[in-house]
Amino acid sequence: MAGIFILLFYYFLGTLVAYLIGNFIPGSIMGMLLLFLSLVFKIIKPEQVRKSATFFLDNMMLFFIPLGVGLIASYALIGKFLTAITIASAVSTVLVLVVVALIAQKMEGKKDA
Repeated sequence: MAGIFILLFYYFLGTLVAYLIGNFIPGSIMGMLLLFLSLVFKIIKPEQVRKSATFFLDNMMLFFIPLGVGLIASYALIGKFLTAITIASAVSTVLVLVVVALIAQKMEGKKDA
């Protein structure tokens, strides 16, 4: 139970911080970043959240059901902008692949040196 409280605390803390900085970064992402930093700097111990985090990860597919329902409900809107969505998805995928490849090459070069 304490693990769920910690995860929710960081979610709400992230939402608050995101609100204070003008929602430039979504609150859920900010909360994950704060939780990560708390784990790195040993403010909280991984054992405190391991059980709850494992439960959420094991049941992650349940969190995608509302997304699927939302997509089905917006079928007409998606159909109207399907070309733009497809192009944006393809371009962003290629950009992510290129950036990851460049970073991997740089890191591999530093490891050999």
